[in-house]
Amino acid sequence: MVTKEDVMKALKECYDPEIGMSIVDLGFIYGVKVDKNKIHIKMTLTTPRCPMHSFIVEDVRDKVKKLKGVEEVNVELVWNPPWTPDRMSDKAKKKLGFE
Repeated sequence: MVTKEDVMKALKECYDPEIGMSIVDLGFIYGVKVDKNKIHIKMTLTTPRCPMHSFIVEDVRDKVKKLKGVEEVNVELVWNPPWTPDRMSDKAKKKLGFE
């Protein structure tokens, strides 16, 4: 059975192509729910007008769908709470100069 940790590991392989960092390190993932073979991901982006939103969402679906046993991946884009640099990992903050 797929675990939340498995999903998060797959999500670490999804990158924001404009920033060049993992969406996990950027703090875009707000929640992951695993219900047997169905995965529900709540995530955000830096802005609702992000020009790469379709690419990023499809990458999330593709990477998670490759996990053994996953049959369905639902990605919900949410804007509340709004994303801020405070959500980034220490690694991302350091790389992007937000220390």
